[in-house]
Amino acid sequence: MDQPAPVSLVQKAAWRRPSDLPSLPEVNRSIAVRPGSTWRRAAAFLGPGYLVAVGYMDPGNWATSLAGGSKYGYALLSVALISNIMAIILQSLCARLAVATGRDLAQACRDAYPRPVAWGLWLLAELAICATDLAEVIGTAIGLNLLFGIPLEIGVIITALDVFLILYLQNLGFRWVEAFIITLLGVIAICFGIQIAMADPDWSGVITGFAPTTEIVTNPDMLYLALGILGATVMPHNLYLHSGIVQTRAYGDTLKERREALRFATMDSTIALMFALTINASLLILAAAAFHGTGRTEIAEIGEAHTLLQPLLGSAVAPMLFGLSLLCCGLNSTVTATMAGQIVMEGFINFKMEPWMRRLITRGIAIIPAAAVTIAYGESGTAKLLILSQVILSLQLPFAIIPLVTMTASKAKMGALVTPRWLTAVASLIAVVIVVLNVKLLVDFVLG
Repeated sequence: MDQPAPVSLVQKAAWRRPSDLPSLPEVNRSIAVRPGSTWRRAAAFLGPGYLVAVGYMDPGNWATSLAGGSKYGYALLSVALISNIMAIILQSLCARLAVATGRDLAQACRDAYPRPVAWGLWLLAELAICATDLAEVIGTAIGLNLLFGIPLEIGVIITALDVFLILYLQNLGFRWVEAFIITLLGVIAICFGIQIAMADPDWSGVITGFAPTTEIVTNPDMLYLALGILGATVMPHNLYLHSGIVQTRAYGDTLKERREALRFATMDSTIALMFALTINASLLILAAAAFHGTGRTEIAEIGEAHTLLQPLLGSAVAPMLFGLSLLCCGLNSTVTATMAGQIVMEGFINFKMEPWMRRLITRGIAIIPAAAVTIAYGESGTAKLLILSQVILSLQLPFAIIPLVTMTASKAKMGALVTPRWLTAVASLIAVVIVVLNVKLLVDFVLG
């Protein structure tokens, strides 16, 4: 009979500070993994991956994918594919860290590094969440404008009210949060499926677009958009989020149970992220077919894309579906960003705050620049702000990825669930690629 495998003395000694409160304590281990068939146990782990997938198709993706698809056609599909593969690997490490140590990534950083380093990482993580929230504020406001004609300035303010939706869902239980997310993802998928059918893309060009080209690195403008897609796909807050919500499952403490939990959690996130790739690729394909294919290579604003869809595709349904899917993306991202913010604040500085207060503070920080830019520049300003927010996320990525890779590679910290060497090597290569691309971006656009 498999006996419980508590954290060893050696494993405890590898951390500077002991683990205290669990991640997301109000829902930690709240979903039972009932005995039965393998499929029944696997089903208990379905859900967290789709919350993670939301971050890979949030409104920030729309600006970068629209700009990339309209300007370069299908060429940047390869970036979406590579980014998604990176995301699958990194998210699997998040699940491994959580199951092996009982810590989320924020808690692990707090317990592994000197306090000044941990606080620095916390500030960078908060910056990433603010950039994420900024994209959600703008995206949701544009969605409200496209569907209901609500002015952008008013829409930005209305987004602050989403806190009540989040509180209601959390009070019902975590499974209700997951059901809400998955339902909206289904709506988004249907909307894009219909729009792609209307756009009738060049499928040979789509297939060719998944093959990488050296122009992505040599062309500074293309690299800027590619990094925006990377930042909008592999998002820092998702690494913190996944390592927390995996622990909502009551998977037991034996080594066998934890290995099984890791396998099922990785399967869940991989399937969900392949779904996210489908949505992201659909958005880029739609932009390439509808805009690049008709000579409209300058489209970068969501509102402008919405307006042009009807005359280009010949149907009044297309712009409505576009606006509906954007609004669903904004609402979904709101829920997951709130939980990520809670994980980051509680994990890094061990400071607990009521979710509604935390949400209002984060949303307030995002609303101020969004409202200011919207009032001053209108939609043209919001498009640039969306792309900039995604590049900020990409620049922050190394400060989340490097701790994740190094900690999960430590036998002393991870025990029997330490990352295999081959996987550590691949994850390290991903970290190096991201750092090198970010340095090149800075050289091209800041120093150049």
